[in-house]
Amino acid sequence: MNFVPNTDSQRNQLLARIGLESVEDLFADIPKEVRLQRPLDIRRGMAEQEVVRHIKGLANLNATVEDYSSYLGAGAYEHFIPSFVDQLLLRSEFYSAYTPYQPEISQGTLQAIYEYQTLVCQLTGMDAANASMYDGASALAEAALMTCDATRRGKVLVLETVHPEYRDVLKAYLQPRGIELVGIPFKDGTTDLSILETALQQEDTAGVLIQNPNFFGGVERAEEIAQLAHAKGALLVMAVNPVSLGLLKSPGEIGADIAVGEGQAFGNPLNFGGPYLGFLATQDKFVRRMPGRIVGSALDKNGRKGYVLTLQAREQHIRREKATSNICSNQALCALAFTMHLSALGKKGIKELAYLNLQNAHYAAREIAKIPGMCLAFSGPFFHEFVVHSKIEPAKVNALLLEERIIGGLDLARFYPELDHHLLFCVTETKRKADIDRLVVRLGEIQC
Repeated sequence: MNFVPNTDSQRNQLLARIGLESVEDLFADIPKEVRLQRPLDIRRGMAEQEVVRHIKGLANLNATVEDYSSYLGAGAYEHFIPSFVDQLLLRSEFYSAYTPYQPEISQGTLQAIYEYQTLVCQLTGMDAANASMYDGASALAEAALMTCDATRRGKVLVLETVHPEYRDVLKAYLQPRGIELVGIPFKDGTTDLSILETALQQEDTAGVLIQNPNFFGGVERAEEIAQLAHAKGALLVMAVNPVSLGLLKSPGEIGADIAVGEGQAFGNPLNFGGPYLGFLATQDKFVRRMPGRIVGSALDKNGRKGYVLTLQAREQHIRREKATSNICSNQALCALAFTMHLSALGKKGIKELAYLNLQNAHYAAREIAKIPGMCLAFSGPFFHEFVVHSKIEPAKVNALLLEERIIGGLDLARFYPELDHHLLFCVTETKRKADIDRLVVRLGEIQC
């Protein structure tokens, strides 16, 4: 009981009140042979000053993008976040907001969600967006379930250029429901359309799931994929990087039925992997099949505008066992950061941001490809990630880069055994030419 904030005198008073002589008497109904017969192996208590020093020491063991130059992407991206975002999020009405169980008195929370949904629709070119997706992976899985529900079919095709961890989440969601998940291989870094077309011949596919730009950074032939899917009665689900939509066609323009993605890139730091937020948007005809919640606007009896929970298809609400999803958490704070950052950028700003990412990544790729022993693995167009083949083991490359406080690319053999000696590099607007040149010089020294 050393860490319970009561004095010995207070503990004795508490025990006397309930008629016990010692703390051990509280556990009298637990057999002695299964009790721990020694004190817990916990270090002594520390004063506040000692605790602060200890925690800072632990924190300093982590490598962060503030101290290292990072070229690691693969789903979590380093972007510059304007200072005002964090400052506004510190307002108590924002950071204390949780799920709007009593929406009529949560007007501020509902308005923030409403604005977020509006921006997601504008960004993706879709008719409606929801709130409260955990992350990009769970959003994709929920979208896959939507396709099965809408088409009454039980098979989903997923391109193997979709993030491998997203595909793991898909398996966890779909297999227990008896939904068949079929992978479609890639060729030269993008989907092999001939194999996809063959897989669609039986006309039993509910949805085709693609990522664009894909896991390798490559730009898929999304419009052709949409045509192939729709010709066989399947729905198209597109997982997108929201930054790339400053340059690429939106899912709505391409003809996607559902658009999903990870919203971390706007307003949310890397945070060692979370919390993040997923977004999900779709066409009007699929709105009632969406998970989570949808906030809408309405007029009260006096004609004043207010915000309401238009749809709340969660098991915690009236839907119960008929709910489309059991997602409960409210990612509203992360969504608000997304909304603030994207609002500040505007249409022109997001286009400029996307172009900076494209420009920096292509400069880095050209320079790295000049290094003897390194070359670009794929020949197609890419956004801000690209795959490099290295004659030196990726683990060794990254270890030597780390000595120079550079976080290298992702070793792709971890997910794709056939891509041994391949690294996935990411370059965003946070990198200056001098940073990229420093990376290239060090890679050249390693390859020699």
